[in-house]
Amino acid sequence: MSSKSFLDKPFFGSPFFFFLTLEFFKERKKHIGVVVISLVILFLLSSVLFISSSIRYSIEQTLDKEPDFVVQKIQGGERVNAPAEWIDPLLEIYGINKVTARVYGRYFFKAKRDSFLIVGVDFMDEQSHKTLESIMDETDLKSFLSSDNMLVGEGVSIYLKEHFYPNHYSFLTPKGDFKKINIFKVLPKESNLIANDMIILPMDLAKEVLGMGEDEVTDIALNVPNDDEWDNVADKISAFYYDLRVVTKHDIKKAYENLYNYKGGVFLILFLIAIVTFVLILYQRYAMVYSSERRHIGLLRALGWSIRDVLKLKFFETIIIVIISFIVGVVLAYFYVFVLGAPLLKEIFLGGANMKNSLVLVPVLDFGVLSSIFLIYAVPFIAAVLIPVWKISVTDPKEAML
Repeated sequence: MSSKSFLDKPFFGSPFFFFLTLEFFKERKKHIGVVVISLVILFLLSSVLFISSSIRYSIEQTLDKEPDFVVQKIQGGERVNAPAEWIDPLLEIYGINKVTARVYGRYFFKAKRDSFLIVGVDFMDEQSHKTLESIMDETDLKSFLSSDNMLVGEGVSIYLKEHFYPNHYSFLTPKGDFKKINIFKVLPKESNLIANDMIILPMDLAKEVLGMGEDEVTDIALNVPNDDEWDNVADKISAFYYDLRVVTKHDIKKAYENLYNYKGGVFLILFLIAIVTFVLILYQRYAMVYSSERRHIGLLRALGWSIRDVLKLKFFETIIIVIISFIVGVVLAYFYVFVLGAPLLKEIFLGGANMKNSLVLVPVLDFGVLSSIFLIYAVPFIAAVLIPVWKISVTDPKEAML
């Protein structure tokens, strides 16, 4: 039999295809173990990448609605409350619009283990934060401002109900007084990434709960519509006071990107370690190939199969395992993350130090990353199988069948 006996004929419908099919199903028990290990590795990595990509996408969408600049007062390297009088000089800078005083802070609950993020909003003023602006548009301000009310995130609502506060909560102010505030509305689940542990109050009420003075603000937010003016505006703002710090939207994005790239990178390193270990096991298994397989390869060579034919048989046999493992692993990961909500694994990225977050993960597929994973997984896998098979194929058939 010549070396061209199988290669010159069409693949499907050829004797080679039928032989490959029989070979694959004959050795299916051997392949199941390899497929299971591959599925576990690919499932975990794909799940991590799906979660990371989804959260990164949600953060980018959220940060796009953030104000362009945040002005803070720094004292001793720490942020402290800023005077409200800083707002007037900022309004005089050309190119700036929507200058908004912001009030926010943490209110600790139950022995200071859990906390709410209190956000004070001037509902009568123009907002620099697009999300707050949309929340105000969807709120009946007349009813909301008629008494002491608050808007709460889903995590806050669940937490208060668990502690027998379904409709209101009495805040203990720094002055030692209790301030009863009613729950007006729960914020939509889609905002859970930033609003899960958030409570939105009218600004004066937030200052009272947080113990801030009337002439104090936490920081000042502003927008600069012309991107080309950002550097110039930042320099002008920084020149006002020595204890002033300017934080841009880009700085916040970089901080979040570094955080989730780090978490995703840790899993990538673990994945590479698992792949290397898996490949070494495969290589050792085929390098110390069972005598029956050695005889099988030797018999094929004795029947006239060329080295090329034997390698082709093992290549297609291996590539079928690789493709099946990859597709099934990615599909299972997609179902686990975007249908089941990635229980347990999601907490690694979101953290569980404060309130439980029922964030809805937006389906995001990065095909470039998935292609890279496939190549990183497939190439060593195939090489670990073909190299030992080639070493057996080049030996004399009589020696291989001994």
